[in-house]
Amino acid sequence: MTPLDPVVLNEIPLIRKIIRDETWYEGERRGCWVSSNDPVVKENVCRVICRVGEELRRNLTAQIAAGGQPDGCSVQESKNTRAA
Repeated sequence: MTPLDPVVLNEIPLIRKIIRDETWYEGERRGCWVSSNDPVVKENVCRVICRVGEELRRNLTAQIAAGGQPDGCSVQESKNTRAA
């Protein structure tokens, strides 16, 4: 079995947060509960990941290489730049 990349392991909680945030944003936009499996939520999550993914990976890789524990907050997206 191939060992998991430590960067990937540290990306998972951040991706979960993006999913929670985008689900909440879409629920607020619609004014009702929205599933994280909603197609609009999935599209928005993909847009965010595509936009911040490279920076996220670069920051996590640098933190791990420096021997530190990744802080889980390597990329913070403002509401002004999130997917529409």
